[in-house]
Amino acid sequence: MSELKDLKQAMLGAGGEQSVAEQHKAGKQTARERVTALLDPESFVEVGMFASGVVTGFGTVEDRPVYVYAQEYAKDFGAMDAAQADKIVRIMDLAVKTGAPVVALLDSAGADLTKGVSALDAYARIMAKTAQISGVVPQISVIAGPCAGGATAIPAMGDFVVAANTAEMFVTGPQVVSARTGKDISAKELGGAETLDANGLAHLCAASEAEAFAQVRRLIALLPANNEEDAPMLMQDDLNRQLDIDSYYDAHDLLARVADFGDYLELQKSFGKSMVAALGRLGGRSVGFLANNPAQEDGALNDQACQKAARFVRMCDCFNIPVISFVNTAGQGTVTACENAKAIKGSAQLIGAYAEASVPKVSVICGQAIGSAYAAMGSRGLGADMVLSWPKAVIAPMDADAAVYVLQRDAIKAGQDVEELKAAYQKDNDGFAAAKAGLVDDVIEPAATRQMVAAALEMLLGKREVALPKKHANLPL
Repeated sequence: MSELKDLKQAMLGAGGEQSVAEQHKAGKQTARERVTALLDPESFVEVGMFASGVVTGFGTVEDRPVYVYAQEYAKDFGAMDAAQADKIVRIMDLAVKTGAPVVALLDSAGADLTKGVSALDAYARIMAKTAQISGVVPQISVIAGPCAGGATAIPAMGDFVVAANTAEMFVTGPQVVSARTGKDISAKELGGAETLDANGLAHLCAASEAEAFAQVRRLIALLPANNEEDAPMLMQDDLNRQLDIDSYYDAHDLLARVADFGDYLELQKSFGKSMVAALGRLGGRSVGFLANNPAQEDGALNDQACQKAARFVRMCDCFNIPVISFVNTAGQGTVTACENAKAIKGSAQLIGAYAEASVPKVSVICGQAIGSAYAAMGSRGLGADMVLSWPKAVIAPMDADAAVYVLQRDAIKAGQDVEELKAAYQKDNDGFAAAKAGLVDDVIEPAATRQMVAAALEMLLGKREVALPKKHANLPL
């Protein structure tokens, strides 16, 4: 017994006192310290302790099972080899068998170069497993240190990436990039949390590891354990609470009024700012909120906004989370020749995601829904189960400014007031007109938005769809 205890105690020492001290000096924790900080107290059960390189096991978050693996930078810089891959793949298999999320705590200098191609094969096996279980159980990665080269594909292929302040994520290292470009660039500038946030790779960023783990816990609370379950219900806010609003400019203001207790978790804040994507609750049930944000670029459906929204809709569809869309955009705005292809591709991604999603989909047209933007933002034609409109919404092929000058040239030449013509055009294309055309199910007062959306979701709880037989769609990824 004493020998076994001594062996286990030696394993707990990570890479030795000096390596642990250096890890702490860099503002980072050891793998086991991170696991302890993430999971409920005393819930962690380690699996494969005597196999080297990475800490793996299971525990709970708010009493819900979670599987975790944490790379140990304090031991051989967390270098990846076949033994690490064996442990990681095993823990992912166990997660699927038991239907529980996987959290990866990544901190490694890269492949163990002394192991040759077997180290590269180790990454490939983890990548393959990540792809296989995608959409089965949630996969969350915390970038808590270096994540370089081929290893970057693993978190990128998962569902959520949380970047701690210690994150350094890049395909090619800063020294190589500096040499090739002739410009000095640091690891933080190349792949730090702020850079990952700005480029949309990080869904959440944190000022410390503790904050990163708190965000993971919050994320897990909003997600189901797997694709065959629903997220847990929590205490609900008053469903009949009226909103003190008749229009919105900043989407954050709208979501704070609609979500239970004004609480929601926004993803990819600094990427595609003209679109807000967030997880929250409505009536105690987890939902996905998508809202055009006129406060940024007039809510333009640019390529970043579309990519962000498309990925979000697909994630929600994977895990049985209803999608609520708040529409207020005139479309893609002015697109240069350089941006043209990106804009087309992004729009196609968004349309494909909405069309394929089989979860309940409720759309509320709050402001402008112009041209292709109307179609792309969860319209009836794309399979929305319920479409609501605010009375002053404008649902039209063109915005009023353009339409009047295209359609009313003679009237303008005859001296009719342009503003009056615009007002008439908006009146002819408001929510009531769309309802008469059968493309809007109801015109509602803005104050009743929360109540009416909640009622629609309640109606759609038993929604079932039968898909055409096929392997998968060929989306413009």
